[in-house]
Amino acid sequence: MDKKYAQYLLEKTRQDYNLIAEEFSSKRQEPWLELKFLFDDYLMPGEKVLDLGCGNGRFFEFCKDKNIDYFGVDSSEKLIEIAKAKYPQAKFQTADAFNLLFPNNYFDKVYSIAVFHHIPSRELRLQFLKEVKRVLRPDGFLILTVWKFFRPKTRLLLFRFTILKLLGLSKLDFGDVFEPWGKKIKRYYHCFSAEELMDLVKRAGLAVKRTGFVKNQKGNRQNIYLIAQK
Repeated sequence: MDKKYAQYLLEKTRQDYNLIAEEFSSKRQEPWLELKFLFDDYLMPGEKVLDLGCGNGRFFEFCKDKNIDYFGVDSSEKLIEIAKAKYPQAKFQTADAFNLLFPNNYFDKVYSIAVFHHIPSRELRLQFLKEVKRVLRPDGFLILTVWKFFRPKTRLLLFRFTILKLLGLSKLDFGDVFEPWGKKIKRYYHCFSAEELMDLVKRAGLAVKRTGFVKNQKGNRQNIYLIAQK
């Protein structure tokens, strides 16, 4: 992908989430229970934890009773405002995920829930992961999830954008789509396979420890999860 277009997509994503922040937050009031094991199994009392791409801060619910030092960051100023109002006891700040204002080896755990699929281009994804590695302490863990595109409508969307790419009518990479949020915006996504995700994490210098798929009770939401260690 062209570097300028990738930067445009990053900025578009920030602006899109600012535009839909209130509506988005109202539909994401509670953390996804099917991901709770990622917090219960890996968080330890006294740890420093970064929620990278925290949105409205809803995953703080899984952290607040565990005696941890929690930091939530997001590029969307509007979502951070909502997070601060909702959880005044936590630490939230607007931040650039590629240039985090934290020292090297600072966090025991970095969580990035449903964020990585919004990062355009292989180059920027590797930069994102290398910045995570920088702020992780030795032996620290990255816990990451991305959407699993399994519904017929999303598969059809992927097929459509693949055809456009083959015809030379799209600036996106293969595997990229724009998915509408009502009539307001079209959000950028990259459709990951588990294999592609593992390859990127390994190339960033992290050791993959566990991967899998998880879905909610209704089965209408599925995610790929990955745990990697520095």
